[in-house]
Amino acid sequence: MSLSPFHRPGRLSSLVAALLLWLLHASSHADAPVGWDFQPFDTARAAAEREQKPLFVYFGRHGCPTCARVNHESLSDPTVRERYHANYVLAYVDTESGERLHLPAGERTTEMDLGIRYEVYGTPFFFFMEPDGSNITRIPGYVSAAQFLGLDAWVHGGYYRTMSLQEFATGGS
Repeated sequence: MSLSPFHRPGRLSSLVAALLLWLLHASSHADAPVGWDFQPFDTARAAAEREQKPLFVYFGRHGCPTCARVNHESLSDPTVRERYHANYVLAYVDTESGERLHLPAGERTTEMDLGIRYEVYGTPFFFFMEPDGSNITRIPGYVSAAQFLGLDAWVHGGYYRTMSLQEFATGGS
């Protein structure tokens, strides 16, 4: 009985092993946008406090079609990238990851548990936080480049302290 090249034991086990390694790698890492200097949440959180800069946190996951759309259509915008790199400490959280994090108070958690803690029940989800980690605002779902620029003007300009995002968006009325 002749076996096809794919049925040879050595070749089959090599193909299966390669496929399994690829699946493990693909499922363990979410896709962050290209060209962004995102850090793990715990590292970014400590840097935000040290630098006294607001924190921009992107909760995403591998295979999220809306995350891919935001990455391709919105976060690839050079003005958005430039402003966010200048005005925020950037963090990316993979909501399906078991990567361990060490929070400033010494607490240990995982990226997945962090998503649960912040009530992230879908991706993408964006947070703007004060340097101490307190919440400024949270934005679920797709955000266009123009909306990211408006959010930056509201947060970086300090308007969030005196008016809601809706008031800001409608000219303060």
